[in-house]
Amino acid sequence: MRKKFNLITIAAILISLTASSCKKDYTLIVGGFTKKDGDKGLSVFSFNSNTGKLKLLSESDVGPNPSYFCFSKKNNMFYVLNEVMEFKGEFGGGLTTLKFNDKTNEFKKLNELRIPYGGPCFISMSADSGYLYTANYPNGSVAVVRLDDNGIPEAVTDTILYNKAVPDASHAHMILHDPAGKHVYVSDLGLDRVVAYNFDPLYGKLIQLDSGIASVPLKSGPRHFVFNPDGSKLYLINELGSILIVFNITDQGLKAVQTLPTVRKGFTGNNYCADIHIGKDGKYLYGSNRGENSIVTFMIGSDGLLTLAGHTSCGGDWPRNFTIDPSGKNLLVGNQKSDSIAVFRISRKTGLPEEPPKKFPVKAPECLKFY
Repeated sequence: MRKKFNLITIAAILISLTASSCKKDYTLIVGGFTKKDGDKGLSVFSFNSNTGKLKLLSESDVGPNPSYFCFSKKNNMFYVLNEVMEFKGEFGGGLTTLKFNDKTNEFKKLNELRIPYGGPCFISMSADSGYLYTANYPNGSVAVVRLDDNGIPEAVTDTILYNKAVPDASHAHMILHDPAGKHVYVSDLGLDRVVAYNFDPLYGKLIQLDSGIASVPLKSGPRHFVFNPDGSKLYLINELGSILIVFNITDQGLKAVQTLPTVRKGFTGNNYCADIHIGKDGKYLYGSNRGENSIVTFMIGSDGLLTLAGHTSCGGDWPRNFTIDPSGKNLLVGNQKSDSIAVFRISRKTGLPEEPPKKFPVKAPECLKFY
């Protein structure tokens, strides 16, 4: 009887593992710019990783320009940036906190907070999940927001305004901690640099490292970056220079070890890089080109350095943001100016997004994240 019970138990476990590994339906959240009051800027979709099809489940009005967000699955909390220069009648941007009901696919607004200096364009969570970091583009600043025990933003604990002497010189574009939670990095598109900080979780303060500034070539325009899993490399895509820079992360700061163009050889038009991600298998890195309207794919070597694999048309116009589904099978591109999301199957052989993509109408998609 004992032997039979063990066999049944093992069989049940195997069935459970098989079912979880074959999951094909995922929830995709999309944020975007709004053009008028009442526009519903946050949408919930179901996505089938086998068919590549999107199905709209709900839309929510969460205020003007919910252009970027992050979330905590621990308590189903969403933190949405309102990318504006005036929020609730005061100078500054907005941070709107929502509770997500994953049964009804609807949001409930819990809190609103003003972000100093306005124009917040990127948000991420601290390593201990006790704070939020925001990068604010127009005046070049970052802010730290403390969360209470329920995950509700309660106060701005730190603000850094870059280059006060020269208005509009700095344009902070991204802020994120490394995989180990050791340091926090900020890309500054205006000042052509990446800045590294320690973070004090007691007081909610960013403390710049002595060797914390890594400069890039003039007018490169650092925008977004991504780390390799062990945190030894930082890959930086540059909006204005259409280049990708690979850095070693050392105790003496960031050290550039490779620079590659993101556009095709011979391309002569205007191009503005946007987003960057590593595939689920860690073998390929992807970047988006607005202007050339392409997704560039690089192979990642065992040493972390890159080799060009190819370019794929983005399936629309102005690929601002893209994401890879949890199964690793599909790459979804938010094409802002063509009001669409293009869904590509990723080739298992080459790592390239395969054409033609499936296309779905979505108004001005800016931020795509799987929940």
